[in-house]
Amino acid sequence: MRPRKLHRLLAALAALVVLATASASAAEAQSVTIEEAIRAAWTENPGLRASSAQVEAARAEAARARAGHLPTLSLSARGVRTDQPMMAFGMKLDQARISQADFDPARLNDPDAVGGWGAGASVNLPLFTGGRVAAGARAAGAMAGAEAASHERRRLEIAAGVVEAYFGAQVAEQGVRYADDLLSQARETERFMRERNAQDLALDADVARAAAFRAQAEAERAAALQRRGSARSGLALVAGDAIAAADLATPVEALPPIPPFAPDAPPPADRPDLVAARLQRDAAEAGVTAARGSLLPSLFAQAGAETLREASDLGSGGSWTMLGLVARWDLSLADARATRAAQARARAAGEALHWREREAARDVGEARRAVETADVRVRSGEEAVKASESARKLRAARHRQGLLPLTDVLDAEAGLAGARALLLASRLEARVARARLALALHQPIEGITP
Repeated sequence: MRPRKLHRLLAALAALVVLATASASAAEAQSVTIEEAIRAAWTENPGLRASSAQVEAARAEAARARAGHLPTLSLSARGVRTDQPMMAFGMKLDQARISQADFDPARLNDPDAVGGWGAGASVNLPLFTGGRVAAGARAAGAMAGAEAASHERRRLEIAAGVVEAYFGAQVAEQGVRYADDLLSQARETERFMRERNAQDLALDADVARAAAFRAQAEAERAAALQRRGSARSGLALVAGDAIAAADLATPVEALPPIPPFAPDAPPPADRPDLVAARLQRDAAEAGVTAARGSLLPSLFAQAGAETLREASDLGSGGSWTMLGLVARWDLSLADARATRAAQARARAAGEALHWREREAARDVGEARRAVETADVRVRSGEEAVKASESARKLRAARHRQGLLPLTDVLDAEAGLAGARALLLASRLEARVARARLALALHQPIEGITP
C-alpha cells in the first residue's frame, strides 16, 4: 500500500474514532437522573416562575405597607388664567401685587383677566390613625410570608409531580417493550397454528383464536404507545422538553428509603401549607384591627410651601408657608359593615387552618398506607411475573409437542400480560407513594433538597 493511501486510511480511522467518541458522549449527556429532572423543573417550570413573581409582588406590597407611617411628600404645579372676581383678586394677592387701585369697586366687580404660574410642596405626617397603618403592615407582612410558604409548597408538589411523570414515562416505556414481546409471541403462535392447520393438524377454530389473540396484542401495543406518548408529554409539561426527550437513567425499581416518621405523630408544624394557612389567619385578624381603626379619628401634621408668579414676569410674585395639625374623623355605615366583613374573613381563615391541619394529618396516614400497600403489590407482582414467564415457556413447549391445547397457551400469555401490568403499576405506585409520604412529612423528596 502506498504511503499516501495509508495516511488517508489512518486519518479516516482517526476521524471515525473521534466521531464515535463524540456520539457516545452526546448519548451519555442525554441521560437524566430524577434529581436532574426535579432541579430542571424547579428552574424551568412556568408555574413556579409565576409563583416566584407572586412572592416578589407580595413582599413589595409588605414593604409598601410598612412605609405607611412615613411622611408623604406632595408636589404640585399649576397655571391659571381667570376673570372670576374673587379668584382674580386672590391671585393678585397671592402674587403680592395688590395696589390701592385694585380696591376700586368697578375693578373688583369686573376685573381684567389675571394669569399666573404656581408651584407648591407639602409634607403630611400621620401621627395617629387608629392602628390602621400598623395593622395593615402586619397583614401585608403575613400575606407575604404566606405567599412565600405557598411557593415552597408548590416547589415540593412540583417535585412530587416530576417523580410521578418521570417514572410514569419509564414505566410506559417498559410497557411498550412488554407489548412488543406479547405481539411477537402472538404472531409466532398464529404462524405456527396456520402451519399446523395447513397440515390438517389444527382446527380452523384454533387458527381463529390465534388470529384474535394477535389482533388483541396489536391493539394493546397501540394503547401502550399512546400511554408512552402521554407520559412523555406529561414529563415535558412539568420538567421541560429537554428532560422529556432524554434517557431516564434512574431505574424505577431502585426504591429510595421510606422517610422516617412516628405513626401517631401530628404533621410537622413547619409544613409550608400549614405555615401559609396560619399566616393567612394572622393576616385576616390584622385586617379586623385595621377595619376597626377606620372607625377612629386620625391626626396628621402638615407643613407646606407655595408660590404664585405672574405669567408675564416669573421673577416676581408671592410665596407663603403653612404649618398645621389636622384631625379628621370620617364616619360612615360602610366602614362599620367593612369591620363585620373583616371579622367574617378572620373566622373563615381560622376554620380553614383547622381544616388544613386535619387534612395534613390524614395525608400522612394515607401516604403511609399507600407505601405499605405498594410494597406488597411490588413483591406480589415480581412473583407473579416470574411464575407467569415460567408457565408461558412450559405451556408453549408442551403445546408444540401436542400435549396442551391452544387455549392453555393463550391463557398463559394473558396471565403474563396481566402480571407484567401489575408489576409496572405497583413499581410506579411504590415510587410515587414514597414521594407523597415525604411531601406529607415535609421531608426531601427523593432525598433532594431545594
